[in-house]
Amino acid sequence: MAEDSKIILAGNESSLGEVRIAPEVIEVIIGIAANKVDGVYSMRGSLANSFSELFRRQDRGSGKGVRLDQSEGELKVNVYAFLNYGVSVPKVALEIQEKVKQQVLFMTGLKLAAVDVHIQGVVPEKREPTVDPNNLFGEEDGEE
Repeated sequence: MAEDSKIILAGNESSLGEVRIAPEVIEVIIGIAANKVDGVYSMRGSLANSFSELFRRQDRGSGKGVRLDQSEGELKVNVYAFLNYGVSVPKVALEIQEKVKQQVLFMTGLKLAAVDVHIQGVVPEKREPTVDPNNLFGEEDGEE
């Protein structure tokens, strides 16, 4: 029954046959598009998890930050992301929605009915420890 879960791509030449695409492929496209948006730290899970799940055929949507739903002839997607601290959450979420819709349309010809973005958290920027090798114990110069 795995064949039933495939999404049929509309083509101009119906006499040539059908093109079917696995929902997991669309989820990978969405995950990559969302990850490329400035301000996105990561998706829930990682891209490496997405590829390993794709080849192992595990449950769809688990751990990769993308869930695709197909109902009543419409495709809807939920994107789960962590953002960098200090970014405008509404701006980044809107850009995720736009990039995901554009990339799916460009690569597959499919129009997404909705892209719902769920912000899972904000990740503070990494701070490099500042240790002066000439002043390891924080002593001030000029003390007597």
